[in-house]
Amino acid sequence: MPDDMQSLPPLERLRAVMARLRDPQRGCPWDLAQDFRSIAPYTVEEAYEVAEAIRQDDMAALQDELGDLLLQVVFHARMAEEAGAFDLDGVAETIANKMLRRHPHVFGEASGATPEAVSQSWEAIKASERAALQAGRPASHLDGITLGLPALTRAVKLQKRAAAVGFDWNDHRHVLEKLAEEIGEVEAELAEGADKARLTEELGDVLFVVANLARHLGVDPESALGDCNAKFERRFRAVEQAIAAQGRSLEQATLDEMEAAWTRIKRQEKIARQP
Repeated sequence: MPDDMQSLPPLERLRAVMARLRDPQRGCPWDLAQDFRSIAPYTVEEAYEVAEAIRQDDMAALQDELGDLLLQVVFHARMAEEAGAFDLDGVAETIANKMLRRHPHVFGEASGATPEAVSQSWEAIKASERAALQAGRPASHLDGITLGLPALTRAVKLQKRAAAVGFDWNDHRHVLEKLAEEIGEVEAELAEGADKARLTEELGDVLFVVANLARHLGVDPESALGDCNAKFERRFRAVEQAIAAQGRSLEQATLDEMEAAWTRIKRQEKIARQP
């Protein structure tokens, strides 16, 4: 490590590292070639990797992945500083001010808050902030929900905003009824030989209602699907190993054989979970 960086506090050292990487004379050609748009996909990817480390309850991985995500913040802030827009201190000041503003029960005169009251206050403050940003434009309760979110997560956020003004079912059983209705519409489209566009629309309706059901049940649909993906991968790999133990590949096995192995693996997992 260069001597001029060795004695710096960790965050300042990271800023210095990024500044050197972006130095026009001494920097890295790859880092110098990047801009906000080219880096954005890496930022999203790193956020997902943070979530995966949390799902795995792996603290060592979480520390590493949080560092990768922090690097993305520093990278964006450095490019903005070069453009004369803002810098990392500005980013930190903005979020600190926002937290102060959105927590009057901690930093202001409000007191006696419950988690429910805090959530309601948070949404009310955010609504007033959105109204200020929307000055001169038609306002909507759905303003500010970014298009860049994963579709299931965005569906839940849209539904929460609508629910905040009473546009919601009051019982999850109504959501289940709606889900059955939407599945019936998919079946009807299939019976009529619908094209891909119609099926895509109807399946989108099904997924939107599934996200709504998850919200009513207090389940994060992204996490639920992530866990299901991991479960499928674990079981499928076990099926591969079971067939390979017979000296064959999956291509050589029949569907009945693979399903039998799958059922056996599920049964073994169920037994292993029993106390």
